[in-house]
Order: sequence, then C-alpha cells, then structure tokens
Amino acid sequence: MASLFLRPAETDDEPFLWSMLYEASHAAEQGTPTPDDLRAVPELARYVEKWGTEGDLGVVGGASAEQPQGAAWIRLFDKENAGYGYVADDIPELAIATSPAARGTGLGTALLARLLDDARTRYGGMSLSVRADNPARHLYTRLGFVEVAGSEIINRAGTTSLAMLLRFR
Repeated sequence: MASLFLRPAETDDEPFLWSMLYEASHAAEQGTPTPDDLRAVPELARYVEKWGTEGDLGVVGGASAEQPQGAAWIRLFDKENAGYGYVADDIPELAIATSPAARGTGLGTALLARLLDDARTRYGGMSLSVRADNPARHLYTRLGFVEVAGSEIINRAGTTSLAMLLRFR
C-alpha cells in the first residue's frame, strides 16, 4: 500500500470490528456463517461487544477513510472474563485483522505499530493469543512480544494457540 489512512477506532466502528473479529478468528473455517453470528459465541464476542467502554483502544485503517481494510484493538479483561491471551487484569489483550485483500500489504504492521505507540502511555504492556502456526508470530516477535510459558491451549479450531506478551515498562 503506497499510503495508508490510520485513525483511532471509535464507538461507531463496532460493526467493522465485528467483521475484523470474524477474519481474526477464522470463523468461516469453523462453520460460522457471518460476522453477526459471532455475537452468539461468548468467548469471541467479548472482544467487540459494547466497543468503546473504558479502557478500549484501537486503530482502524486502509487505503482510504471511506473503506477501512483492517483494525487493531485492545481491551482489558479480568480473570473472571479472561480472553484467550489473558495474562493480568491491567494488561489489555490485542485483536488484529485485515481484510483478505489487504493481507501482505503492510497494513497489519502499520496498525499494530500505531496501536503500540498509543498504548505505551496508558498500559504497562499488551498481550495476545496467536495460533502456533500463524506466520504473524514472526511479526509479534519482531515487535518485542515473547511467548508466555505454559500458555499453550487447544483452540476452537482444534489447533494449538499460545499467549504472547509485550511489556512496555
């Protein structure tokens, strides 16, 4: 992508975040027909439901403001409502995705770099969950995320996922 448009995620972006969660979760591979169907999957819905609450922070972007093609966002969870990459109540968890057409263009890296910059002043770190065989693990490692020992789980798709953590301070 020659030039990218990036902006903070807003409350009105919730429908777009549902579509990005659909991409990030590989929901189509698991037989979930549409992004709206994710609302009935509590372990995934928690990443977007009621977007814009205190602690939520995100970036939306793409080739133009009119047609976003990706998003990266973080949300705080607690032990009772832990996400897949939960490590602590004060460490938000990352969700990130791009539309299929935008993959491999640098958009995901740009979104994540901007979100990391925005989050550094608010949080002590950031966590995520990633499939063990996902090539994005290399990006996360390059940006400073490290695997959380003992975090491997069998995910909804029957493959292995693990948590990664980046400490800011």
